[in-house]
Amino acid sequence: MRFLKLALAGVCALGLFGSGAANSADPVKIRMSWVAPVSNWASIVLEKKDLAKHLGKSYTLETVRFAGTPPMITAIANNELEVSNLAYSTLALAIQNAGLDDIVVIADEFQDGVPGYYTAEYFVLKDGPIQNVKDMKGKVVATNASGSAVDVATRAMLRKHGLEDKRDYTVVEAPFPTMRAMLAEKKVDMIPGVLPFSRDPQLRAIARPLYKQSEAIGVTQMIVWTARKSFIAKNRPAMVDFMEDMLRIVRWYTDPKNHEEVKEIAARVTKQPADRFGWIFTKEDTYRDPNLIPNLEALQRNLDMTTDLGFTRSKVDLKKHVDLSLVQEAAKRLK
Repeated sequence: MRFLKLALAGVCALGLFGSGAANSADPVKIRMSWVAPVSNWASIVLEKKDLAKHLGKSYTLETVRFAGTPPMITAIANNELEVSNLAYSTLALAIQNAGLDDIVVIADEFQDGVPGYYTAEYFVLKDGPIQNVKDMKGKVVATNASGSAVDVATRAMLRKHGLEDKRDYTVVEAPFPTMRAMLAEKKVDMIPGVLPFSRDPQLRAIARPLYKQSEAIGVTQMIVWTARKSFIAKNRPAMVDFMEDMLRIVRWYTDPKNHEEVKEIAARVTKQPADRFGWIFTKEDTYRDPNLIPNLEALQRNLDMTTDLGFTRSKVDLKKHVDLSLVQEAAKRLK
């Protein structure tokens, strides 16, 4: 009996020790990706970390810049990214080509072509010979990365006019910040204009839109936040805390009463004058859902298009790759 009492006391002590260890565990490390400053949330969320009530407690956040979304796939596969802002095209590539079958969509970043909001523009020189899409035959197209959202949209538009990559035109990869100079120097004949780069006054002085993305592929669930099921299962409470903080920050940025301060933040991040950002988070910007809920119907169409263009072997069933429960649970806390 004395042995039994000692054993039970030992078990209780271990239980208390285990509970204390769990409560003192290090915050979960979340690395989050971005490509375009201001347009991608990860480039600016830490500018308002005062609103992130759980930051440094249940999780830490490190933001990582990439030239485009395709290189993120390798980082995800190597567990070097926990939350990735994948394009519709690279989501399909990650699932079908890279075998990341456990990746799921957890939130919206932004949508292109929503009526009344901005849609990406594809620029050619004002004084150049290109007057319509068919004139792109034999020309050079710039893209930030093969398989990116703008790359797939470009190929879709050119295919509508009977033009195919390698046969009828050439594609070269370049970072978004260098594209204006490449167009001006006639190293390329067309560049994708994504925000904030498409608002550059120097670009608009020399170039004009040949077409808009909505003309090519309609409404696009351009970018989504993704994570792996295994990471979510292991760190669900911290991920709900993270999503709660992100919702609070997103709603602050998109609140019109904060517009002037937002412009100052954008200016600081991009090192550009604040008066260039009158468009930000207005209807002159792309659409962003205030509850971070993506347009799944549009996303499924976008995924199908990626397969139709030959980037993936077969079509993705999106229903198997969505988990909005984190953001939905987080939203309930803010009501």
